[in-house]
Amino acid sequence: MIGTGILKGMAVTARNFVGSYFEKERLTTVQYPEERSPLPENYRNFPILIYDDNDPHAGLRCVACKICEKECPPQCIYIVKSEDKKPDYMGKPQFYAKVFDIDISVCMSCQICVEVCPFEAIKMDKEFELSQRERFDHLLLRKEQLSKSNGYYHKIHPVEAETVDKSLADAAAAAEAKKKAAAEAAAKAAAAKAAAATVTAEAKPAAGATSSSPTSS
Repeated sequence: MIGTGILKGMAVTARNFVGSYFEKERLTTVQYPEERSPLPENYRNFPILIYDDNDPHAGLRCVACKICEKECPPQCIYIVKSEDKKPDYMGKPQFYAKVFDIDISVCMSCQICVEVCPFEAIKMDKEFELSQRERFDHLLLRKEQLSKSNGYYHKIHPVEAETVDKSLADAAAAAEAKKKAAAEAAAKAAAAKAAAATVTAEAKPAAGATSSSPTSS
């Protein structure tokens, strides 16, 4: 029947309107900005950069691999790689982003940069109150503005952050175990080499003593 959907929609509206006088749960309107609805775990807005510990520079996970810059559909990410290196979360020397800019006036919040990042360095923020009076320079976020602590990441995406931390801890533990195994193997090889050298050194004087002994007539 024509108009059935409209009648059903108006019935829902009327039921909520009348019920709001008796049930608080039916008050669906939020008096923003005095009241704010909690954002869901999977809500995303614009990218941010994650750093560990308390130093935004030393703890920044980004190694300036530029994968996110290449994969970004609107090409709103601009990265300049450093000339020197700093240790990453596993202690391995890595380059870092000397410049990392995101033009959020162009960003489409597609999250592709998050999906392609192999270092868990870029994530999506929940902050949406980013209106500015000027469009261009004020909506170009620099590395200092994009850098957020891992604690902040846990606050906005607790479940996802726990999974990421576990993955990074497992990778660091595996790297440490591999390094330890390599060190033990090198130590065993060095000990075996030293033992072989000792045996060779002891065998030479014995052979010399045998060759210099007088022969019986």
